[in-house]
Amino acid sequence: MEDVLTELPPPSRFFQEDLDNFATPSPPLSSPSLLFSNPKPDQPLCPSLLIIALSSPSLYIFHHISSKTLIGSLVLPEIPFSGNSTEPSLDDKSCNIYALNDMDNLTLVVLVQCSISAERSNAVAKLLIGDQIIPKRVLIMDSVQSQNFRGKLAPDETYVFKLETSAERKGLDGDVCGGSSLLKGLDYFPSGSVLDGLAAALLARCQMRKIRGTLCVSWPRYGVYVVAMVKSLLQRNVLPGFDLSTIGDANDKSSRFTSIKNYPFDSDMYT
Repeated sequence: MEDVLTELPPPSRFFQEDLDNFATPSPPLSSPSLLFSNPKPDQPLCPSLLIIALSSPSLYIFHHISSKTLIGSLVLPEIPFSGNSTEPSLDDKSCNIYALNDMDNLTLVVLVQCSISAERSNAVAKLLIGDQIIPKRVLIMDSVQSQNFRGKLAPDETYVFKLETSAERKGLDGDVCGGSSLLKGLDYFPSGSVLDGLAAALLARCQMRKIRGTLCVSWPRYGVYVVAMVKSLLQRNVLPGFDLSTIGDANDKSSRFTSIKNYPFDSDMYT
């Protein structure tokens, strides 16, 4: 006779999704918001150029530009403020908005130093390119994810590619923004490769609103050589009026900027 106490129980008659119906749902997250230092800023802000830095090289460069003014922050309820320093630091989990001190045009720079989940990317993109910030032109700076790249990316070589919205390719509104491409001469991101996350959501937002948008992606994600390449690109094509020569080539105490790291995804199985 079988021992009902020691025999394995029969498999559940419920599927996993059915069992989830009995669990208490997690409370919904509050919507992200923009918080400006001026209680009543001139709304909307209409910068001639909005730069959104997502990659480590671009974060490093813009963090060390001294001629910028903190004007606001993007607040995400899931990102705690605890652990952040009183002064802006590369180690903070923050998303600050700066105005570059340019006498001719207003240029805004957003330093995204926290991880944005895929589920929140569209909401964040709508805030940064929406009713409160209406840019004439947008530059998004991100890094290539090797698992999404069609081809082999050598860890000891540097690459930089671009993607553009239809308005940027056609040079629409040339009387306002200039008819030339923002990253003229740069190769396009290879066909068959994939970009996702916040960078893709921001570029899609530009496409929907017919804004001249450019997405610049670099490789590798860390290292002094890629910092030097991105700095040269910004100096030559994007911010010719700013002196970036005083910014060191990532001679920073943080190891995430001074070395090229090999991640589990950086293997031949994705090439």
